[in-house]
Amino acid sequence: MFPATVAGSLPKPSWLAEPDKLWPKWRLEGADLAQGKLDATLLAIKMQEDAGIDIVCDGEMSRQHFVHGFLEFVDGIDFANKVEMGIRADRYKALVPVVTGALTLKGRVHQSEAKHARAHTKRKLKITMPGPMTISDTIADRHYGDKIKMAFAFADLLNKEARALQADGVDVIQFDEPAFNVFMDEVPTWGIEALHRAIDGLTCTTAVHICYGYGIKANIDWKNSLGDEWSQYEKIFPALAKCDIKQVSLEAIHSRVPLKLLSLLDGKDVLVGVIDVASDKIETPEEVAQVIAEVMKFVPKERIVACTNCGMAPMHRDIAEAKVRALGAGAKLAREKFA
Repeated sequence: MFPATVAGSLPKPSWLAEPDKLWPKWRLEGADLAQGKLDATLLAIKMQEDAGIDIVCDGEMSRQHFVHGFLEFVDGIDFANKVEMGIRADRYKALVPVVTGALTLKGRVHQSEAKHARAHTKRKLKITMPGPMTISDTIADRHYGDKIKMAFAFADLLNKEARALQADGVDVIQFDEPAFNVFMDEVPTWGIEALHRAIDGLTCTTAVHICYGYGIKANIDWKNSLGDEWSQYEKIFPALAKCDIKQVSLEAIHSRVPLKLLSLLDGKDVLVGVIDVASDKIETPEEVAQVIAEVMKFVPKERIVACTNCGMAPMHRDIAEAKVRALGAGAKLAREKFA
């Protein structure tokens, strides 16, 4: 009960990439970089296991960014001539690549790290990928002429890689959709349908991560503008409850999300964020267990998974590792108190 997992990304070792940055530059090249990514993946798994994490992930060690780590393996995209555009409903500007032709995969995307991780852990293994709506909001289009059409083209590619990851022995495939917290009117109309395209044919556990974002200034400023109660999720939770995705991941600790909204996710496993990724303060196991206790008022305890609020890529590595240890210890304490 109360298995623990992380939302996805973990900080990269400083010998692999620049520390404390969301878009770090690699510090290795060529074959050394390829081997370094696998070495860092192994370190991430070992750290999670030592911390008592039940469903481990690769920590996204092989990716510079959670979206672009997938896009780099897609033909039909121009990375050389990026353009600036507003993303997440113009919350902030970013230089993004451009879709210039029909989208196809160059080959496998996450095979190396997935197989490496699978070979080195006996625990359940999760691999994350960006969701189709979020990808379509993080890239410019000069080919399809229709955001939805482009999103479904990406969904087909995600599905191809997801099926291959399942064959590699991955237990959980999670799609990260922060855009679900921005384009809430579009989630029920086509966002979930695009997710269904991405999970078509999968028999492993599937998850979607929605959130208020990394602990970076642009997101913190945006959250401070949302008022004392973040009730936006009530627009999409009923549709998510009816969809085919098995798990929904979202933040709880130190957020202003009314936990009563979680009752709208009836029938889903809920990955509850009990670790704050926007603060350097290390949670105590007691604080983690208390959040789980509060969530139990609205979600059956057998459906609760202890998680981080969001990815931890831009955090200082020592702080992130201490928080992961708190996550594992807090989930263990919750089992002792509430199981």
